[in-house]
Amino acid sequence: MDLLQQIVARAKSNKQRIVLPEATEERTLTAADRVIGDDVADIILIGNPDEVYALADKLGLKNIRKATLIDPENNPKSEEYAQLLAELRKKKGMTIEQARELVKNPLYLGCMIIKTEGADGQISGALSTTGDTLRPALQIIKCAPGITCVSGGLLLISKEKQYGENGVLVVGDVAVTPMPDAEQLSQIAVCTAQTAKSVAGFAEPRVAMLSFSTKGSAKHEVVDKVIEATRLAKEKAPDLKIDGELQADAALVPSVGAKKAPGCEIAGKANVLVFPNLEVGNIGYKLVQRLGDAIAIGPVLQGIARPVNDLSRGCSVDDIYYMVAITACQAIDAK
Repeated sequence: MDLLQQIVARAKSNKQRIVLPEATEERTLTAADRVIGDDVADIILIGNPDEVYALADKLGLKNIRKATLIDPENNPKSEEYAQLLAELRKKKGMTIEQARELVKNPLYLGCMIIKTEGADGQISGALSTTGDTLRPALQIIKCAPGITCVSGGLLLISKEKQYGENGVLVVGDVAVTPMPDAEQLSQIAVCTAQTAKSVAGFAEPRVAMLSFSTKGSAKHEVVDKVIEATRLAKEKAPDLKIDGELQADAALVPSVGAKKAPGCEIAGKANVLVFPNLEVGNIGYKLVQRLGDAIAIGPVLQGIARPVNDLSRGCSVDDIYYMVAITACQAIDAK
């Protein structure tokens, strides 16, 4: 069973309620139909019922009527949600009138459903920007306890089975925070390790904090940041296996790790890699993906109290299907 099949199997084993607020988008509706048919998750669709069902009929989808469908313009809970949203945002000056309009926005409505425990996670982005996806999540659901920055974790699947966990690595941040300070980088490390457990199914994440230096081989303020982030991450998660600073080869190759960092239990054995900044992470994973023929799954948004994930607007039906399963796995772990 490959990793994606394992993720789907975990989602099926403990079905979660996932909101798809872009229900009138063809790829999203097709993926929802497949998710329902395969019994991967319980789906909540947000959209005009006439439009959604007409599109489902046009596409020949047979399972859509098994989903819960919420019309944002005629929602019996609109006033309840508006009152709660206004209360949540009153320090930012939100009025009840503004809140009443926002809860008609499918992205905000989905987050309100999660906030009031009517759903376990949400996915959007086939039509919406990353900013539009994140904004209501951060305003309504907010970050997980002890976390102040959102990050993006990625699953990299390589044909080189000797690296990571049988060729699987989880890396971060590749999507959100451009220049994390030491505190933020420590949070990214802890969150990426959590993604490795909840999504990739790693029994024991082994986290390498990457740098251009290994254990003092170079001196620079950016190396100092990684060293401090490692210290802070150990304080946050005392049971987490984590070490740094390590160069990538020292983190992944046992012979190099033994030579450059003797006595380090992570060196040569890492299955989670934390990049020092977003620039390095984004460039690095795309080089591995293109030149190393690795499969990249994600990014998976990390650090939000309940999972809200972002799709590329160029996503496929398969992308949405598997992101539903990934979001469900995150939701299982968040409870």
